[in-house]
Amino acid sequence: MTHASHRPRRGLRLAAAGLATSVGLLGLTACGSDDAGDDGGSGHGTISVQYSWIKNEEFAGEFYAEDKGYYDEAGFTKVNGISGPDTGVAKLLSGSVQVALSDAASIGAAIANEEAPLKIIGATFQKNPFTILSLKDGADIKTPADLKGKKIGVQDSNASVFEAILNANGISKDDVEIVPVDFDPTPLMEGKVDGFMAYLTNEAITVELAGHEVTNLPYADNGVPYVAETFSVTDQYLAENKELLKDFLVAEIKGWTDVFKNSADDTVGLITKFYNKAASDNSDGLEATFGALDPKKTGLGLEAEKKLISTPDTEANGLFTITDELKEQTVASLKAAGWEVSVDDLFDTSIIDEIYQEQPDLKDYLP
Repeated sequence: MTHASHRPRRGLRLAAAGLATSVGLLGLTACGSDDAGDDGGSGHGTISVQYSWIKNEEFAGEFYAEDKGYYDEAGFTKVNGISGPDTGVAKLLSGSVQVALSDAASIGAAIANEEAPLKIIGATFQKNPFTILSLKDGADIKTPADLKGKKIGVQDSNASVFEAILNANGISKDDVEIVPVDFDPTPLMEGKVDGFMAYLTNEAITVELAGHEVTNLPYADNGVPYVAETFSVTDQYLAENKELLKDFLVAEIKGWTDVFKNSADDTVGLITKFYNKAASDNSDGLEATFGALDPKKTGLGLEAEKKLISTPDTEANGLFTITDELKEQTVASLKAAGWEVSVDDLFDTSIIDEIYQEQPDLKDYLP
């Protein structure tokens, strides 16, 4: 079994963890410790960044930023990357982390349900990685209409996002049979379900490596486009630490540029180093429970991620930028899942836009 085949869903956990623990935290300061803010000088001290998942290929850019010294160049004594799974919502609101690599659904749900003072300031994934996975020699679900009459395995924490793809395509819940599953795609491979809520970067690869030809129905291409792996902060931290966040995002841009410009083998080696250290430390996250990384799956996951990160828009505007159109699409997708927020409620991308105005050469991330 590969290291992530039983993964509890992070990222789009729809605040199942983040919102539940954030109740009552909205009145707390979001500045964090004394050394976690902009001190007005060239040094920014230490900040903590919550990762949405374990230290695997999803954070390759962060690993390069640390390994190559980009965080040091930006004036940080340390950038403390904390393993997930975690939406980051509660920790942002309590001030225990300053930045969370989260997603539009978790942040949007917190804003819609609790009026949480949070903002997305940039996004690594321009396309969310959710898909309805099926077997090519099975149900072969190619279009939303193909969902009708099918048994679809859906995790409890993903029920709202599954409803979003139905709502966006005018399909009634009565037209499908929802089968409760966990995050192991074995029920799909055994024919117990026709389709399975999955990630393009994870379970879809797991099933392929098990010897099956698969069909994907990606959310982003079928009525539910929204950003994921988002850089998210509190309103207060954003207002008080704009220069710090600018320097942080520049280091991140440089790190993710290295992901695209370096060889896959080099990047997989770096990912493995950080994963192994986290597993050895056993101080946070779940790395120690999964065993060794599978280099083949890690490489395939990395390539799948690049397709979600690099789009014609990012090629034109730069990594992490979010177009006005994509912001509107994200808000519409959240509404289909039951969360109503405005673009201004959810996004403030002024810093990332300013970075590229000042340093247009940073747009050149492709080899």
